[in-house]
Amino acid sequence: MASKIIDPAGPGGSGTPAEDGVPTSAPSGEPRAAGPDAAVPDAAGRDADRAPGQDTGRAVVREADGGGRTARDPFLDNAKFLLIVLVVIGHTWPMGLVEGSRTVKAGYLWISSFHMPAFILLSGYFSRGFAGRPEQWGYLPDGVWGRKLVAGVLVPYLVFEVLYTAVEAAAWGKPFRLTLTEPTFVCWFLAALFVWRLTVPLWRVIPWPVPVAALVSLAAGTSSLGQDLALPRVLMFLPWFVLGLALRPAHFAWLRESRVLRWCAPQVLVAGGAVAYAVAPGTDVHWLWMSHGQAELGVGTLPYLLVRLGLFAGTALMTGAFLALVPRRTRWLTGLGAVTLYPYLLHGLLTTAAHAYGWDAPLRPLGPLGAALLTACGAAVAVLLSTAPVRRLARPLIEPPVPGLNRSRRRESPPGTSEPRTA
Repeated sequence: MASKIIDPAGPGGSGTPAEDGVPTSAPSGEPRAAGPDAAVPDAAGRDADRAPGQDTGRAVVREADGGGRTARDPFLDNAKFLLIVLVVIGHTWPMGLVEGSRTVKAGYLWISSFHMPAFILLSGYFSRGFAGRPEQWGYLPDGVWGRKLVAGVLVPYLVFEVLYTAVEAAAWGKPFRLTLTEPTFVCWFLAALFVWRLTVPLWRVIPWPVPVAALVSLAAGTSSLGQDLALPRVLMFLPWFVLGLALRPAHFAWLRESRVLRWCAPQVLVAGGAVAYAVAPGTDVHWLWMSHGQAELGVGTLPYLLVRLGLFAGTALMTGAFLALVPRRTRWLTGLGAVTLYPYLLHGLLTTAAHAYGWDAPLRPLGPLGAALLTACGAAVAVLLSTAPVRRLARPLIEPPVPGLNRSRRRESPPGTSEPRTA
């Protein structure tokens, strides 16, 4: 496994998002927070890196609004929040419930087929501006909100590794053994985002980056990999991050504006559900976790490669269909999409305790009804953990103060240069 806590419902997230964006103006007048997203397109068409405590992909389109501020793209914020809700829902379903009902397992396979790939794709999209510049490691120029790779990704990873290890020890009665190189539960996404972000400059110079990333992913699945830094997931989910790097605003505009695509999207999602129901009885959910390779899944090389290629195609269709149906305008959920790292990192603490202490045990024998009730609980938890009071309480953990890293500093340009200022 790629995490020390066995995922009760597949990969966290995430993406978050991962958080896996930083709002231009935070909900309720609060300072902007981060999440499993971390970058924003600037006015010149580049991406300005932002950091978690927000999200793994900043859902912001940098446009002049006359006041020197940036205009957020509600479509991307809406997509991030809907994806984080699916992540939380997936983790509320115990595997005993999933494996005990064909309908529930089909729903689980349906969710898992696209929610993390889509979240990771957005993370890649909003990481396009990362070039390893000093300000992208720790600080931002004056007048720009957000935090960077160290303060926004690495530090929250270290904080929540300690928290998740402590909760696991308390809930499951295990010894407290902190292994920072082996991400615990949903923390794998922050470790992966850190590694993926470092590789961004490399993908800019590699010809045909998406096919190359797909080959890396397939090779990883046929190799014996250790669990350090969630390496199986880092490599096997890699094509979706690289695909996000290759996308441009016009691609998302095409998805949300094409009437043909929006008409086809519901049918694709329904067809995906039908396929999930058909294959549910004989399908190992670990295929979708991307933490198990060929050896762990017990299949030959050729069948493994064929299934993975089929998963690439199916996930691409499901992700495109999902994004085509995301609301394009500002809704009540839009502001919550700017702070997805909060529900992403916090919900795992609750689900770990719930599964350990059997709080969800009465619902497990109910099959689809139990899954429906847990789904409602999961959605409510995602909303609750995104609210301003919870963010105020959790901010010292998710956006901990790091002296010298998360304070604003001026970027000094050599005399006579007119380098555009980016985050």
